[in-house]
Amino acid sequence: MIAKQEETLEVHSQPESGSILQTQEFSLWYGKQQALDRISLKIPEQNVTAIIGPSGCGKSTFIRSLNRMNDLIPSVRVSGQVLFHNQDIYAGHIDPVEVRRRIGMVFQKPNPFPKSIYENLAFGLRVNGYRSRIRERVEQSLRRAALWDEVKDHLHKKTGLDLSGGQQQRLCIARALAIEPEVLLMDEPCSALDPLATAKIEDLIHQLKQDYSVIIVTHNMQQAARVSDYTAFLYLGKLIEFGKTAQIFENPDKKQTEDYITGKFG
Repeated sequence: MIAKQEETLEVHSQPESGSILQTQEFSLWYGKQQALDRISLKIPEQNVTAIIGPSGCGKSTFIRSLNRMNDLIPSVRVSGQVLFHNQDIYAGHIDPVEVRRRIGMVFQKPNPFPKSIYENLAFGLRVNGYRSRIRERVEQSLRRAALWDEVKDHLHKKTGLDLSGGQQQRLCIARALAIEPEVLLMDEPCSALDPLATAKIEDLIHQLKQDYSVIIVTHNMQQAARVSDYTAFLYLGKLIEFGKTAQIFENPDKKQTEDYITGKFG
């Protein structure tokens, strides 16, 4: 199964300027309602990119489009391209399951399986065709998610549901990392967490960009400023501005961006 999938999503040279994902004139509709309008954006490799904007602007829709999660909604249709390693992930021959393996996702609310901590990771590995080094991969992923030291003595004794909210979210991050993605999408991963758990997730994000390209949707301007290297501002389904986070927050080119960041609307 793995060999077949790799044939449908080959690794070519990186897109220009070191970007790992690139959208070109990408639009999306839910039935007759347009949610994204001709977004063209290059996501830099091995950086953290924040997607900001007011509620209903298309942030979550956009990030879910980057690994075809929106395919699961029957009324969705798209136009334009999303390029990953210079291949359009919406091309007819591309396997969306393989896309989601290579471009992993962590959701707003932690969603651990009602299984042991170990099986939360091992189950996903088996489903994705891994048969060897399962225990090694579980430990490695828990270490990458900064969770190993907290759960190593309870791998088979506790379920994912026995953990605290912050630990559950890091378990979900470990589960996403276990199948070795190149990109990690995070849709408001701290919105349901307390400040201490949020700080741990933010520290983890800084560590992850050494090995992964991270894209995070956040409604928290301070969080975007803390964790991201680049920021994209969306409004009413359009990309208003994109650039280095320091420039976006300190000297934005567009008045709409400045008004949003300074709290004049949103």
